[in-house]
Amino acid sequence: MSNVKVVILNWNGRAHLERYLPSVVQYTMPKFDVVVADNGSTDSSLEYVATQFPAVEIVRLDRNYGFAEGYNRALAQIDAKYYILLNSDVEVTEGWCEPLIEALDADPQLAAVAPKLLADTDRERFEYAGASGGFIDILGYPFCRGRILSTVEIDEGQYDTPREVFWASGAAFACRADVYKSHGGFDGDFFAHMEEIDLCWRMQSSGYRIGVEPRSKVYHLGGGTLNVLSPRKTMLNHRNNLAMLYKNLPTAHLFWILPLRLLLDGAAAAGYLVKGKWQGVVAVWKAHMGFYSMLGSLHQKRQTERAKRAPLPATVYRGSVIIRRLFGGKKFGSMM
Repeated sequence: MSNVKVVILNWNGRAHLERYLPSVVQYTMPKFDVVVADNGSTDSSLEYVATQFPAVEIVRLDRNYGFAEGYNRALAQIDAKYYILLNSDVEVTEGWCEPLIEALDADPQLAAVAPKLLADTDRERFEYAGASGGFIDILGYPFCRGRILSTVEIDEGQYDTPREVFWASGAAFACRADVYKSHGGFDGDFFAHMEEIDLCWRMQSSGYRIGVEPRSKVYHLGGGTLNVLSPRKTMLNHRNNLAMLYKNLPTAHLFWILPLRLLLDGAAAAGYLVKGKWQGVVAVWKAHMGFYSMLGSLHQKRQTERAKRAPLPATVYRGSVIIRRLFGGKKFGSMM
């Protein structure tokens, strides 16, 4: 059993593999193993990997299970002490693995740790999907050190300190394999988006911590599977955020936060309507219908989680990033 395995989930992503896999192989192997887990691709992705990088292990799934369940099924077939999950559109840098593994080795209660994510298309800026560590506010809206809502900061070393965070981006993070599996991995019903925040919340409810180690630096393209303007992406983000809140919020918070979030989603839909973005309105409506259809299974999951007993993690920002943004707060600054 290899101590560390870097696992890249792929679905019809030959172009990304051609662009980004060489850096992963160059700066990871042979010290650590690299695995491409394939979600039933119909392009020539696997032929490319097999011919160009025969030392890279391939795990084949029979169809596209999405990001969440795809990783669950792939990791069930992979033995390691630590997993490093990596999107296919991420370029890594020399020495990127070691700081992550050192952080996990040094702290048995650290369940997952993220590198610093910078934008592949604008390398002086943080990348939207994770920047230098993720948080959520009291209403469940995600933000990062280096990214508040749609405002992304230039990386000037201001967030280069390792620290505890609320979530590690699914684009790139290392985790303990046993903790991942003991918590059921990602929620497969999410398909994609928010699944890593949900998992990190569940890990924290069990007493583990999540961290960021900025000495490890990677560049993420983002939007490789679903474009940021995709109505399906909008739907999944809204639906899965509600599902995550229902599953994990302590009871005392659930009864006022969830109704308020439903109202705020309605306001977001109204904003799409005013701008003539009908696809956005439909996406929010589909998200709510999807959330309501999931309530039965979500209630069962909530009964098996520790949400009702666990306090709200200290890494939750007790204010609102929306209100902060409206009053001129564009940077992470001293929020946390």
